[in-house]
Amino acid sequence: MTIFNNYARYYDLLYRDKDYTAEAEFIDRLIQQQAPNTSTILELGCGTGNHALLLAKEGYSVHGVDLSAEMLKCAQERCERAEPELAARLQFSQGDLRQVRLVGEASQNENLKFDAIVSLFHVISYQTTNEDLLAAFTTAKTHLKPGGILIFDVWYGPAVLSDPPVVRIKRLEDSSIQVTRIAEPIMYPNENLVDVNYQVFIKDKSSGAIDEITETHRMRYLFRTELELLLSQLQMYIIEDGEWLTHHQPGLNTWGVYFIVGN
Repeated sequence: MTIFNNYARYYDLLYRDKDYTAEAEFIDRLIQQQAPNTSTILELGCGTGNHALLLAKEGYSVHGVDLSAEMLKCAQERCERAEPELAARLQFSQGDLRQVRLVGEASQNENLKFDAIVSLFHVISYQTTNEDLLAAFTTAKTHLKPGGILIFDVWYGPAVLSDPPVVRIKRLEDSSIQVTRIAEPIMYPNENLVDVNYQVFIKDKSSGAIDEITETHRMRYLFRTELELLLSQLQMYIIEDGEWLTHHQPGLNTWGVYFIVGN
């Protein structure tokens, strides 16, 4: 997901209207319901560390992994601004969630294990092939303690097909820049894929200079039955699913669905 490197600088501005606090509280409730003894969390695809910091505030020790060095730089800076006791519960590593293997300090031959693993903001939908999905789930399986849980959210197939994506324009600004982002989707229904083609215009308020970024995010929309099949190859199973942030039963208008997986 190196596509994120181009606009990591603008990422927090683009998503400042995202309710990270509500999402972290939602994840905390799911963990307390399904694995109440959880103290350690691995976050695959941690981005700029918003979720990690908020989960640390809930008392968890969180290790975030992301492929983007720029995203991790933002996450580390956020960690350094936090109170010392909070920062002590945060750690970040660079790596591809399909391949990364974290090892403990005591033994370089033994993978670190966590009570829970989370992968949020549709990171799993960025795994666009069956091989990528299996590799990501294998990473989770490798780092999950027995009885631990994996939580992730995806673009939900039935909703994407019944309510297809459309062109969207988003405008935001802060004290120094104005950002306009145009998202134009192209669907590939035989592959369960959507290419979201972005044009991002960033205007410097002081100079009037405008930069343009163009990139494509390829997303895979997923169905419960295919996830069940893929997970079963790793002796993992779905414990629960529901609409993101509501627990409602997924349906034809439920674009965002979370899954809780056991091992």
